[in-house]
Amino acid sequence: MFIVAALYHFTRFPDPDALRAPLRALAESVGVKGSLLIAREGINGTIAGPRAGIDAVLAHIRGLPGCADLEWKESDAAEMPFGRMKVRLKTEIVTMGVPDVDPKARVGHYVEATEWNALISAPDVVVIDTRNDYEIEIGTFEGAIDPQTKSFREFPQWWRDNAHRFHNKRVAMFCTGGIRCEKSTNFLLSEGVEDVFHLKGGILKYLEEVPEEDSLWHGDCFVFDGRVSLRHGLKKGNYDSCHACRRPISPADKSHPDYEEGVSCHHCIGEYCEEDRARFRERERQVRLAEKRGERHLGAA
Repeated sequence: MFIVAALYHFTRFPDPDALRAPLRALAESVGVKGSLLIAREGINGTIAGPRAGIDAVLAHIRGLPGCADLEWKESDAAEMPFGRMKVRLKTEIVTMGVPDVDPKARVGHYVEATEWNALISAPDVVVIDTRNDYEIEIGTFEGAIDPQTKSFREFPQWWRDNAHRFHNKRVAMFCTGGIRCEKSTNFLLSEGVEDVFHLKGGILKYLEEVPEEDSLWHGDCFVFDGRVSLRHGLKKGNYDSCHACRRPISPADKSHPDYEEGVSCHHCIGEYCEEDRARFRERERQVRLAEKRGERHLGAA
């Protein structure tokens, strides 16, 4: 059994590049894999490994400048959901593309998971899912608006195009773990919206704390690791991912004529050329050969 820790923290790193090598070296030395993004605005990512290894990496991160009060969410996985450890330097730890957005300055009102149902059921509240379209497709909250954005970078323009629809409404927003809402609520406040709320700890916290019989959540929650999706109680869902486009696919999707394992699905069949698919087939062949040797190919999902 592996511990999976999802984390983010906004702080000021004067030299984020200097943090990369020591963090990666430590993670690899204690059997931790996953993906961490570091930028001047903070750190974000998900890691997995044995209990002792996760504790060591989290202790290291808490020792970084401004990270003493780091919070994270834990779940478990029967198999290691990552193939390797990646620590990447980015301009933003979640890309919104609006230079003046600063969650360290102010954000919306945090709403605990146990209080979320009451808020989003109020008649004067509009609920907005800030995630990408392929995430929303497999699950969202009852009555939530889907902006149909392909990336978080599209959210600011979507809001400016649609803000008139929500006049005199309180706005409640949510995402997987909370990081996108830190930025989106700050953005809405800067746009003049007064009553802005977001789900503390995101969907993952809600699925962990709110019993399924009381839940307003429908479907699965997409996660950016090998488990693909989670359900109430943070149990692994039934979704797999297309190894070409990384979008979630259900068992039924695998019977679609456009689905070829490791090569294409109905979402991405028109996005790649035959030359691309030939490369994907070769990668899939190498993955299967590695499996037969009891190894994990770096190209595996």
